[in-house]
Formats: sequence, structure tokens, C-alpha cells
Amino acid sequence: MSESHDHCEMQPDSEMQSLTIRAAQDQVDQWIQRIGVRYFDEMTNLAQLVEEVGEVARILSRTCGEQSCKPGSELGDLGDELADVLFVTICLANQSGIDLTAALKRNLAKKTKRDATRHRENPKLQEKRS
Repeated sequence: MSESHDHCEMQPDSEMQSLTIRAAQDQVDQWIQRIGVRYFDEMTNLAQLVEEVGEVARILSRTCGEQSCKPGSELGDLGDELADVLFVTICLANQSGIDLTAALKRNLAKKTKRDATRHRENPKLQEKRS
């Protein structure tokens, strides 16, 4: 993408480092309107999300798991693939009218209440992996 097509590309790195969830939702929406033409329908975006999660799984299974790489194959960039997952997740939230900041706050509150002692008391988490 050239700078003339998308103002999101023109932001200095320091601004992108402090990107809020709300600002990310706004920037993705602006990108969709200016570059992407329109949102894919929800089922297409769900398929895209599953595809991107699969790419994350491929990288992790070969770098952290027991799977090996095929000769001559490239793994890809884990950060880029996670950003793809985030992008599609934001698309789904935007087209569903979900404020991800509020949703994440509610989700963290739910997990905090539900899991206040659960993980600390789980002996499986006290064991070290080899």
C-alpha cells in the first residue's frame, strides 16, 4: 500500500505502538471503506479467521511443537499472522456492532471473578514442563 491510499500507513511508529482497541476498530473500518471496498460477509470472515488461526498453528507447531518443516518451505512471521487474526476479529466485531474495548473489559471481569483462585490451586500449573 502506498501512503497516498491509506492514512493508517502514514502514522509514525510511536503512534502505532499506543494504538487503542477503539482506534484499531476505527482504522480497520476506514481501511475497509477506502481499500477493501466493503466487509466480506460474516461467514466469509469466519472462514478467513479460521484460515489465519491455522497459519498461526502451523508456525507454532513447527517452532514450539514436534512438527518439522518440509524442506524448502517457509514458516512465515508469527507476528504478522497474529495481526491477521486480529484484523479479521476486528472486522467481525465492526460488522456486528461490537465495541471490543467494552467486550474485553467485561470478559476480563468475568474471568477474574470465575477464576480468582482456580489457576493458583491447579496442581497441573505448578508442574514445570520439560
